Formats: sequence, C-alpha cells, structure tokens
Amino acid sequence: MAVYTEVSLDEAAPFLLALGLGQVQALRPCAGGIENTNYFVDTDQGHYVLTLFERLGFEQLPFYLQLMKHLALRGIPVPEPHAAGTTQALVHRLKNKPAAVVDRLPGCSELAPGPEHCAAVGRTLAQMHLAGLDFPQQQDNLRGLSWWNETVPVVLPYLTREQTTLMLSELAYQNHVAASSTYSALPRGPVHADLFRDNVMFEGDGRSLRLTGFFDFYFAGWDSWLFDISVALNDWCVDLATGAHDALRTAAFVQAYQSVRPFTAHERQLLPALTRAGALRFWLSRLWDQHLPREAALLQAHDPGHFQRVLRQRVEHPCAMPA
Repeated sequence: MAVYTEVSLDEAAPFLLALGLGQVQALRPCAGGIENTNYFVDTDQGHYVLTLFERLGFEQLPFYLQLMKHLALRGIPVPEPHAAGTTQALVHRLKNKPAAVVDRLPGCSELAPGPEHCAAVGRTLAQMHLAGLDFPQQQDNLRGLSWWNETVPVVLPYLTREQTTLMLSELAYQNHVAASSTYSALPRGPVHADLFRDNVMFEGDGRSLRLTGFFDFYFAGWDSWLFDISVALNDWCVDLATGAHDALRTAAFVQAYQSVRPFTAHERQLLPALTRAGALRFWLSRLWDQHLPREAALLQAHDPGHFQRVLRQRVEHPCAMPA
C-alpha cells in the first residue's frame, strides 16, 4: 500500500462527507504493498480505507468493486465498498484519479500462521468461490498467462544465466499445461489471486480464533479456482526461509477447503503444476517491480528471490494434494 498520490485532510474531508460517511477525524497513509495509494480514514461514523488507483482505470474498476459488493452481500467477510448517492456508483474520482472507499476490517494479519489459521483461510476461500458462482461479470486475470508471456522478455535482460534458464523453462511448461484438456476442465470463477498473509485479518486465538476478512481484491479476475488455491498455499503453507512447503499447514488448508467444496479429479492432478504457476507469477511480478519501479512515498518493494526459491522447491519437490 504505497503512497503515490498525497491526499490532505482538507481534500479527504469533503470527499468522505459527500459519500455520506461523516466528518473526517483522522487520515493516515498506509505503508506496505506496491500498487495503489491507500489511507486509513476515521470519521464520526466509522473506519474506512480510501484507495486511489494508480494503474487500474475507470473502465476496469467496476469489476473488482462490484465483486466485493456481491461477496459482502452473500456473507463473505470482505470490505464492502460505499456507493455515491442514488447512482450507486462504487468508483469515484479524487485528485483526477479513480478512487474507492471501503469498510476497514477489524483485527490484524497473522504473519506467522499455524494450521488453525490455514484452515480458516481454506474454508473461507471455498465459501468465497461458491459465492462467486452467480457473479454476472467476467474479467480475465490481468496477471495471468498472457501477462507472463508479455513480461518475461522485459525482465530477461536483468537476470543471470541461471535465472534465465529457470524462467524460460517454467514459462514453456506453463504454456504446455494451459494448452491441455485437463487444464481446460478445471472449475473456474472469480478469484482473489493475491491471498497472502497480509491480505487476511483475524481476531482472537485458539478456540476463539475468527477470520474477520479477506481484502485487497485489486488483482482479482476470472481464473481457475485451483490457481487461487495455489497462490494461497504458496504463502500460507511455506517456510519463508527456504520456500519449502509445510505439510501440516497444507493439510489443514486443503482439508478445510474441501470440507466446503470437494476437489475435482482434474484439480488433484494439476495441483503440482498450478503451485509452480503461482510461484512463477509472483517471481515475475516482483522482478518487474524491482527493475522497473515507480516512484512512491512509503514504497516497500518485495524480494523477488523468495519466489524464485519457492518455484525451485515446487519443481524439485512437487506439492501433491494431501490425502
């Protein structure tokens, strides 16, 4: 949540008031993340997140915000976007940029999750997938295979020979998988596509543990549910130092997910390939952000080497579906 566009209290106050969200009492920039400008806003009516979108345009944003609204109305714990007056528009304009205001979720992220956290994420992700079945809009995952094919040539000049070999061989493998009939048969729908530890909130612990929400849906799109699962497994169920998968946390996640929606035979077959795909996607995007950065206050770039290690682990030690 970098800050590219500075917003003052004097600019935010009339904007929030026009949305019927009350008088602004505090405005704080959010550090972390890399895509958009984010502020925490406290008013006399509640707590919100104000986002100004730096890459996504007015034509793309309705998909993300209407998906969040759809899920919230079906009881999935996500930040609900706020509409403007009788138009019910969820995309607004602030400082000549697209903007949105959503409810701020209670709780905090768990950056050292145990099996109980992974189980809660797996269960809620399955519920989210099913709740999205009747969402009427479709938009491709903008960071999917097409983007990988376009972006790999851009980052190759910055890579070592060893990295280049790994990158090109994995891209060829993923194109081969995507052309298969097994891949075509995977269940699909709206996916979060970025469900990392810092995009989920919890309250309590032990038996009182409660997952209070998924947030940051601005990489969401239409893709296989297995890809969404794989992205989550690659973050929630790995050893951060080595990238190796954690069998106990993986089992907790998978068992909780399939208690809501059982996996198909095609999903079981392609989990090893899709966890590799998830690792490639984030290795590639982090390389892109590192070597082709944008200027921003509070920008915190992520280490691409982490997902290079995760990808090597997935290639050398495939992540099979737990029994």
